[in-house]
Formats: sequence, structure tokens, C-alpha cells
Amino acid sequence: MPNSHHSIADGRAQSIRAIAENSQPLTDRTPAVAGRVNRTDDTPAETRGVDRTTVSGSAPAGVPSLSEGVPALSDREPVLGLMDLDAIDTAFERLTSAFDSDHEVLHAVACKAVPLRSLLERYAQQGAGCEVASPGELELALAAGFAPERIVFDSPAKTWTELRRAVDLGVSINVDNFDELARLDLLLENRRPTVDEARIGIRINPQSGTGTIGALSTATETSKFGIGLADPGAREAVIEAYLARPRLNQIHVHSGSQGISLERAAVGIRAAVDLAQEVNTRAGTRQITRIDIGGGLSVNFDGEDITPTFADYRAVLEQQVPDLFDFDIVTEFGRALLAKAGTVLTRVEYAKTSGGRRIAMTHAGVQVATRTAYAPHDWPLRILPFTADGEPKIAEAVPTDVAGPACFSGDLLARDRRLPRLDVGDLVAVPETGAYYFSNPFSYNLLPRVPVYGYRTAEEGDMHFVLIRRGQTIDEILAEAGQRW
Repeated sequence: MPNSHHSIADGRAQSIRAIAENSQPLTDRTPAVAGRVNRTDDTPAETRGVDRTTVSGSAPAGVPSLSEGVPALSDREPVLGLMDLDAIDTAFERLTSAFDSDHEVLHAVACKAVPLRSLLERYAQQGAGCEVASPGELELALAAGFAPERIVFDSPAKTWTELRRAVDLGVSINVDNFDELARLDLLLENRRPTVDEARIGIRINPQSGTGTIGALSTATETSKFGIGLADPGAREAVIEAYLARPRLNQIHVHSGSQGISLERAAVGIRAAVDLAQEVNTRAGTRQITRIDIGGGLSVNFDGEDITPTFADYRAVLEQQVPDLFDFDIVTEFGRALLAKAGTVLTRVEYAKTSGGRRIAMTHAGVQVATRTAYAPHDWPLRILPFTADGEPKIAEAVPTDVAGPACFSGDLLARDRRLPRLDVGDLVAVPETGAYYFSNPFSYNLLPRVPVYGYRTAEEGDMHFVLIRRGQTIDEILAEAGQRW
């Protein structure tokens, strides 16, 4: 069970305190406004929810211009997302350092984990690539500034149109199955690219086993991803496919995921490297030059410690698959880069006791924590209680449900968790939510997508905030409801 204590990063604590000080008191009976500055509906959307009178500073590279102010919780925006921009930069630096190599290494950040344009722009400026798995993600990666050759296109169900777009752009393509490979043959028939002009490979399934979260395990015997290498005749068929197509010059494997050990993930990568070496031997040339090892490094959701680390992963790979580093490498990390940087912040709208259990009604639930609501044992989250003024809540611990606003009983961030007694107006912070929690909007009850803000800590200790994504408006919700007949 995740801890609920307040041994948290200083930046997160400072940002929560600043937001608390700038927020509209829950007891305020004046019309709902964003923060303590009166505004009308004519306020520009990109500045709505930001008090432009309290904090100033220059904008971080790769994100929109800094709003001179602090976000606020209010009736209009009772829940928001926070991203520690310093932590994001540090995580990427640690990744690049851990995977330093004499060969080319492309760290393709998983777009699915962070479909936030300004953050992707930051990664592009830092030399990262981007892994995409849909037309929308592909176009977002291009809009964020990733060069096509630094985009990796994965998907188990690419349409003709999607494949044609990828071929026209010249992005790297990981082929999921033999039927897709046949489609690609037709699209490339008249182009005849040389090995140097395209990065195309086949995704294999090493069938290396299931982790603790079955729904995320991508290398099971019957996984929907890739070609099962241990199936009768499959390995030889894959090798023959490579030998018949010299343009195929990479192999893709994704054996890691949350709940998979480093050693288990390395088994899958070992299978990919062995296959590449056999293809090259039988081809009589170095046809396969790059191994895409996917992502899937697990994240510690129980506390502040970052474990395992990218350096830990490199050490295991050095031990179990040392010849991996004789190839160019692609990684596709998402959660391990971003989860620790994120926090969902909301407040207790109402509190009551039922059946001897405290129930804190908040505005953060299934719309930001879909996986936690539907699979709480697989995706438990820490709960950090604060007072209304942003100080850690100190009170007698009582059995507590932290509930979201949706109209079904399972909309809970925590069930029967011993927490300091939560009262109306208290704040609830939910850490480790920087990956997927802002990219899995669940619009049940027409709950809006929440605003997301980035923050940095200046040398003098001041907090600098920037709007990453504004909250969804009622008009936008109505537009998504469809057209009149």
C-alpha cells in the first residue's frame, strides 16, 4: 500500500503552498472565479485560472511564455495537474547518461504518456525522439518539432492511410505482423529505398512471460503485440522475411512494463539481439544495425525514491545482454521519465462519515485516474493531505475513502486508507501522476479535462508557473456531444 506521509519533494510542497495561498477559499460565497482576481468570461483561455499579479520570471525553454502568476483552485477549476519541469529535465539527463554508448542512441519518448505539446517540444529541443502509436500522436510529434527520422511509429493496427503517411514522411516503422509487412511491401514497391534511407523493422514478441499487471504485460505467450518468436516456424519465418528484404534494418521488442522486473525485461531483449545476430550472420553482412528495446521501466509508486533507476537497467543489460551495445539503440520510455514529476491537486468539497469510515468528496477521480478507479490493486496511489493553507495535515489517522466526483461507487482514489482526518476545504495531492494520468481523459458525467501547469523552483526559492494545457470549457464539452439532426 502506498505511503501517505509528507516526505515529499521540496518543489512539490512549495508549489502546493503557493497555490493554496492564491486559491479562492471554499467558504467564499462570491461567484466562482479563478483565483482571487475578478474576471469575466472574456478572459483569454490561455490565461484563465492564473493570477497574473503575484509571481514573475522568464519562461523555461520549450514551454509557452511564463504566466506571471500562480494557479488557483476555485469553483471553476477545482482540480488541476502539476508537472515539475526541473524533475522532467533531470530524469532525461539521467536516461541519456545511463545509456551513453559509442553507437547511436535515440531516446524516443512515448507520446502516449505525455501528449502535451509544450513538454514534447522540450524533449525535441533536448535531442530526444518520439514514439507514436496513432495518427494523432504522429501529427502531434511533428507539430512539436520532432524531425521525421527521430519519430518511431508503433501500432498493432496501422491502416493503409497511416502506413502511407509514415512512408511519405520517412519515419521509423516497427511492423507488427506479416500481413502489415505485405502492405508495406506494396507501398515501398516503387520507392526501393536503400538501407540508409529507411529505418524499418519487425516487432517480435519474445513470449518471455507475464508481470504482476497482466493487462500491461506485452510479452506473454498470447500477447497481441508483434510476432510470437516461440510459435512453431515463426522464428525461421521472421529470419526469411529479413533476408528477403535488405531494407529491414532494425528489430523491435518491448518486454518491459510496470510490474516486470529488469531481469525479465532483459530476457526479451536478449531474444531480439540473438535474432539480429543470426540474421546478420546468414545475410553475410551487417543488415540489422539497430535494436529498439521499447520502454517499460517500472516506477515506484510507494514513496519518493526513484527505483529502479535507468542506471540500474543499464547495469542489468550490461550483465545479461552486453552485445546489445554493439548496435544502435532506440528506447521508448514514458512512465519512467514523467510519473514522478506529476501531481494531481484538488480539495475536499464535502466530508462525511458513513459506516465508521470517513469519506472525503473531491473533484479528482476517474477522469484523471482511470486506471486507479477501475484497477485499484494494480494502480494504488499515494494520498498527501494538506490543510487549506497548504501545510501538511496533522490529525488523528482514520479509515478514509478519497472519492472522486463521478456517479459510480468505484470512483475512488483510495479506499479504506488510514489518513489524517480530512475536512471540508483541505487539499489532497496525488503524486506519481505525471505519466498517463493527464493523457487518459475519461469523460463520464461530461467531466472536463483538467488544466495542467508546469513549475520550476528559482535559485532564490520562488516558484515559477507556466500553463501547459488549459482546462476544457463547457462549450468544448457541448461541441463534443455531437451535432443536432
